[in-house]
Amino acid sequence: MSPLDSAPAPKLALRVENLSKTFPVGGGLFSRARPGVRAVRPVSFEVPEGETLGIVGESGCGKSTFARMLVGLLEPTTGHIEIAGKALDNADPAAFGRLIQYMFQDPISSLNPRKTIRQIMEAPLKLLHGMDKPARAARIAEIFASVNLRQEFLDRYPHEFSGGQAQRIGIARALAAAPEIIILDEPVSALDVSVQAQVLNLMARLKAEFGLTYLFISHDLAVVEAVSDRIMVLYFGSVVEIGRAEDVFRAPRHPYTRLLASSAPVVGRPLTAPESAAAELPDPLDPPPGCPFAGRCPRVTDRCRTEEPPLEAMGDQHLAACFHPL
Repeated sequence: MSPLDSAPAPKLALRVENLSKTFPVGGGLFSRARPGVRAVRPVSFEVPEGETLGIVGESGCGKSTFARMLVGLLEPTTGHIEIAGKALDNADPAAFGRLIQYMFQDPISSLNPRKTIRQIMEAPLKLLHGMDKPARAARIAEIFASVNLRQEFLDRYPHEFSGGQAQRIGIARALAAAPEIIILDEPVSALDVSVQAQVLNLMARLKAEFGLTYLFISHDLAVVEAVSDRIMVLYFGSVVEIGRAEDVFRAPRHPYTRLLASSAPVVGRPLTAPESAAAELPDPLDPPPGCPFAGRCPRVTDRCRTEEPPLEAMGDQHLAACFHPL
């Protein structure tokens, strides 16, 4: 047996089994009730410790719904979530707050405008860790130094900061809980390009310094490819492809992934998009049978319109849900 064969498997930070979310749609007084909207279809995957998993897809594909289930802000319709070997099912919210934190898209509106930054920072230290005042002050000073924020900022209010400063405060608030996983929901989309690079570099340094695992949600494919170890592609609530970052966009197996990559603006390239990019998304209240991408896919066959393709291996650590992969 070679040393590689005997090496232990990496420890898992996150394990998800058959996780799904269906929102009920009630009927009116004179109309029949509808079956509901399947925002996230059953999905299973694992994330090793220290990995950055990028999650991409068009608006409305279920990215944020999926993330909110992972942190307990939404109750799953089906499925099982396990973080650091501990099940989320019926767990104490404070216990999971110490394991996983959420960083919101809008850095300003995610901070309570009526509280000072000190009060915002102290909340997780009080509620999740029960720290006394001296311990809280020491922890906040340590975190602020890590994210390059000055101590005098603590007595100011959120509206007094720029977007980049507010995002650093959001990072600091997430770090205060000492989590193992941080979900980053479009963390730089509201920032200027020059500030985006600073925040991304900061997050990369913090990941190494604190031994974090990231789930990075974004529609910016260039950013996701640059920061991610693996990428998961969502379409209409389904995972259609997952694999190493260097493989997913350079050699995509699902036609939707290629559509995403070819539609993204690139400096020096004319702004064009495939015809399928303009096609309408399926109606969530009346989803079509078979593959949800069939109506936009250039490789569609009759089988695609009647059967839903399973997520299958397409190579080393590469999965795709397609009957006719690229």
